[in-house]
Amino acid sequence: MYQRDFIMRMVEMLAELVAGILRLINKGEFEKATLSIDNAYRDLLKEDAAFFTSIPLDKLTDVLIAEHNYTDGHLEILSELFYTQAELLLAQSKLGESINFYKKALKLFNFVIKKSGTFSIDKQSKIQYIENRIAEFNIDNTTKNE
Repeated sequence: MYQRDFIMRMVEMLAELVAGILRLINKGEFEKATLSIDNAYRDLLKEDAAFFTSIPLDKLTDVLIAEHNYTDGHLEILSELFYTQAELLLAQSKLGESINFYKKALKLFNFVIKKSGTFSIDKQSKIQYIENRIAEFNIDNTTKNE
């Protein structure tokens, strides 16, 4: 019970943090946004961003759950950080890297929703937004390659 309350407080704090980082991105303050994201990885998940970047998409949940004992709460936090990282990279015109983070965020959001069995309008909206972004980029890449 106490751990669940702790994780819920962490998720609420993360929502505020994500909103602040997105404001920095919108203002073009990319260095501050990067620093905030890097600090969030270390402070909330006790690993640096490079650790999570190195995990392949197809092994993401297996590695985090089986090898590192991450809970659904950890995965929810990580999904939000991946989403924020994707937004930052997109604003910096790093499309390929951005897509990878969107895909990782999407995988974790879907995993957490499926496992919890609960409905969240916020998560569903974010999933829809990410799916639209990925589809948009795939269309853009297809037309650029033609």
